[in-house]
Amino acid sequence: MARTKEFDPDAALDAALGLFWARGYEATTLSDLVEHLGIGRASLYATFGNKHELYLKAMDRYLETRDPAIVEELSAPGPALPAVRALVRRFAAQASADEERLNGCFVTNSAAELGPHDTTVARRVDLSWELIETLLYAALTRARAGGELPADRDPRALARMLLVLMQGIRVVGKVSSDPGRVRDATEQALSLLD
Repeated sequence: MARTKEFDPDAALDAALGLFWARGYEATTLSDLVEHLGIGRASLYATFGNKHELYLKAMDRYLETRDPAIVEELSAPGPALPAVRALVRRFAAQASADEERLNGCFVTNSAAELGPHDTTVARRVDLSWELIETLLYAALTRARAGGELPADRDPRALARMLLVLMQGIRVVGKVSSDPGRVRDATEQALSLLD
């Protein structure tokens, strides 16, 4: 007879996500995970696979919870440009907020730590960025069609610039204690939408 799980796999996955997010992949040991999740190694392996597989599942969980909010924000009916500005400013505010800035963005952290040598992680990062770029492009195209954005602005190039800015401010925010650095760069970039 198979034994029933004595822990909640969803809660354990959320706990693993929090630990990986705070420490990164390399600095999180299997022993750290066992202790933090409160489950045995055998249960961890049976439920999630090895450390890398658990990391990928944690990354998927992060994407499931974060990306839909961006879809909703940028796809809402009405003027598109205020939604684009609000999203970029929210990223900047989070990157500058003391309680959030040190952890940064899980996707950005994954890109910096594992992306150069882990093709599976790099693909997930790229898919997340492609989604954000596509949503920004669609919103900026709507804004141009509605007269909110000057006709000579290229929605694709602007979407790419904003995506790179948003990821860059997450990196700068983790290290810089000067919120003006992120705020000024954000407002300068947003001025290109005028």
